[in-house]
Amino acid sequence: MPLHVHDPEESASARLHVRAQLATGSELMEVPKSALGVAGVPAETAYRIVHDELLLDGNARLNLATFVTTWMEPEAEALMAECASKNMIDKDEYPQTAELERRCVSVLANLWHASPGEEATGCSTTGSSEACMLGGLALQRRWRARRAAAGLPADRPNLVMGANVQVCWEKFCRYFDVEPRLVPVGPEIPYLTAEAAAASCDERTIGVVAVLGSTYDGSYEPVAEIAAALDALAASGGPDVPMHVDGASGGFVAPFLDPDLVWDFRLDRVQSINASGHKFGLVYPGVGWVIWRDRSALPDELVFEVDYLGGSMGTFALNFSRPGAQVVAQYYSFLRLGFEGYRKVQLQSRETAQWLAGEVGELGPFELVSDGSGIPAFAFSMRDPSGPSVYDVSEALRGRGWLVPAYPMPPAMEEKSVLRVVVRNGFSLDLAGMLLEDMRRVMDRLGPPAGHPVGPPAGHSVGSAPGPSGGPASGAGAHAGRKAFSH
Repeated sequence: MPLHVHDPEESASARLHVRAQLATGSELMEVPKSALGVAGVPAETAYRIVHDELLLDGNARLNLATFVTTWMEPEAEALMAECASKNMIDKDEYPQTAELERRCVSVLANLWHASPGEEATGCSTTGSSEACMLGGLALQRRWRARRAAAGLPADRPNLVMGANVQVCWEKFCRYFDVEPRLVPVGPEIPYLTAEAAAASCDERTIGVVAVLGSTYDGSYEPVAEIAAALDALAASGGPDVPMHVDGASGGFVAPFLDPDLVWDFRLDRVQSINASGHKFGLVYPGVGWVIWRDRSALPDELVFEVDYLGGSMGTFALNFSRPGAQVVAQYYSFLRLGFEGYRKVQLQSRETAQWLAGEVGELGPFELVSDGSGIPAFAFSMRDPSGPSVYDVSEALRGRGWLVPAYPMPPAMEEKSVLRVVVRNGFSLDLAGMLLEDMRRVMDRLGPPAGHPVGPPAGHSVGSAPGPSGGPASGAGAHAGRKAFSH
């Protein structure tokens, strides 16, 4: 969460003005902004003050920066409202909510090909950032136990990952005293490779993190190749290093759209996987999930037992109280959509992303960095650095309500800045076409670099879209390179 600094002067002087129609007396024409008033205000007045301030927020449906879900069905919203007061930690008081959480863990264990005989274990979290922390802690404690059993020192652990990882992994390393071994990426190799991962490991490596769906450009890292390289490293007498897959987004995309891609518990070296239910799991924020392939992958010392219906239940979390509404909504989504429903939703998002990426790539000023063939997201840069920057384009698009982030690529690639579009459930081809037209208008106003026309090639129809079965454009390679976008 962002840190905020208290301003004593503002607390003493700043006031919020109350509409005349809502004021019940002259003393309620204004109220303190950053301090408690002597008395409260009527419910309608409080609602109107907050409601009007929030008009300044962007429209969540037009926020193409976020991966989190911004639309759910009314029935799901009703269930969440019914469960808003339920505390997820109170298993004894809300046993059926706990049961729905258990079922969700089973659904994901099956989806990620956990072996029936290995007793996969998992839990819900507030999001993938917490899930990553839990996965990292399990790797750290298992490494310490192995070192202690061998009579070796257990100080100075390290974690190997590409420089394009989500910032939560650097937080994990800083908070829990682990050296982050950030493998450099570059324009030619913008992701963690198998060779680089294995070469970065030593006897103090607690694990390797592979990312299934980069926050920079949506690409998948080669999980199976990394696992094979680590197998070879162990077979040759090197360290036996486990893997964690950060599937914050891809964990809810690859099983439905890329079933032949081997990245999950089918690989023996993969010990744990996290995913965000509130991203392509299609649930409002915030809920995440982390699954370990078996109980041995989660050290008992990290598990706390809580009373539950006269018995006990193991828990593992960094927080305590949180609402059960998102877990209930996750189970609703699993029931509502089933495998085929999730496949259709994710396929539509990917097709829209690939079509839009292809159209953007044909606009003169832009150059694709990725094409939406991983998770439904793509990145693009400016062809000519002497013209308008990605930051100019991002700012101009805000005038029409579009929130399209601009940011530099990871270390060793930071000289390139890009724009990124995330296509989520509810972002239709119609909206994609509107965004494309607004991008054309923005570039007309900003002025194209010399020699690069704004419009598409002659005879090309900007408004055309793929049919129901797809026909999306293909573009840049599937792999391309870290920004602190939230899990």
